[in-house]
Amino acid sequence: MEQHIYPGVSKDLAQKRRELAPEIYGAFRTFGQRVFADGALPSKTKELIAVAVAHVTQCPYCIRGHTDLALKKGATEQEIMEAIWVAAEMRAGGAYAHSLLAVDAMNEAHANPAAQTVTQQVRTRGPVIADEAIVRKR
Repeated sequence: MEQHIYPGVSKDLAQKRRELAPEIYGAFRTFGQRVFADGALPSKTKELIAVAVAHVTQCPYCIRGHTDLALKKGATEQEIMEAIWVAAEMRAGGAYAHSLLAVDAMNEAHANPAAQTVTQQVRTRGPVIADEAIVRKR
């Protein structure tokens, strides 16, 4: 028997979620309705943004739901795919941009062998030590 990580959407699960925190559920629904209403951005554009963000956050429910809503709001399949490509570029771009942190750390290690000790402390004691070392360094 095949087991899935994500349960299928069902009325029972949705009802249970609603019953466990009804006021928060209501507030969240109201917030979502307001966010996706036409405003400075039309709702179609907001759904395309949501499709892109859903791919970055890798939420399968959001991907399916917002893709369906984007189509219902008049988005074309080509617009949806372009939004997904924007998300892919941004996610990859984040790794590319943050690579400067690694390059900077390597430069510091070469310029200051004591900086390698900080890296070893991070590995053994966690990031708090690194944060303290960075604060002391500045």
